[in-house]
Amino acid sequence: MRITKATTIILGTLLSIAMVPALASAQQAAGGKIAVIDVAYIFKNSDAIKSEVAQIENSMKAYEQEMANVRKAMQKEAELLKTYKPGSPEYAGQEEKLAGMESKVKLETIRKRKELADAEARIYFDNYQKIRAVVKQVSEYNGIDLVLRYNSEEMELEKQDSVLRGVMKGVVYHSPKLDLTQMVMQAMGTKVATR
Repeated sequence: MRITKATTIILGTLLSIAMVPALASAQQAAGGKIAVIDVAYIFKNSDAIKSEVAQIENSMKAYEQEMANVRKAMQKEAELLKTYKPGSPEYAGQEEKLAGMESKVKLETIRKRKELADAEARIYFDNYQKIRAVVKQVSEYNGIDLVLRYNSEEMELEKQDSVLRGVMKGVVYHSPKLDLTQMVMQAMGTKVATR
């Protein structure tokens, strides 16, 4: 039997659903509190995080502009190549120069993209660690024993991926009183947006 990604997601969701009664009875026995948080919402709406990501995007745009100028210079070199007779020493030299420029641009582009991707990953990593620290503080202060991650994004029928994400949500319902998202954003110094 072939296990697809959708099958894996469905099995994981069914396992999560099967665990809910056990979790609820354990919570009642222990008297613990549960809360939820929408981490994706924080990443999408935090001005500080958006600013950091925008810096990376601006660096990439600046690099792409720089590379556009390099490509123009390479086009001039390619035009110059056409002026030489194929097989001549000048042609071979110009061809080698052009190949060297192309190779350098490819390697530099790969390096720059990796550098920027690593920088963006670092932004998300660092900010997720901050979110976790604030969630811990808020939870300890309020006697919360478990915080579940959920996604408040509404399904859009016209968008298949949105519907699939919506159907596979781990948290189907929660009381708005349990949502720590805005509290955590405030604690992180983020301007709270209305939903």
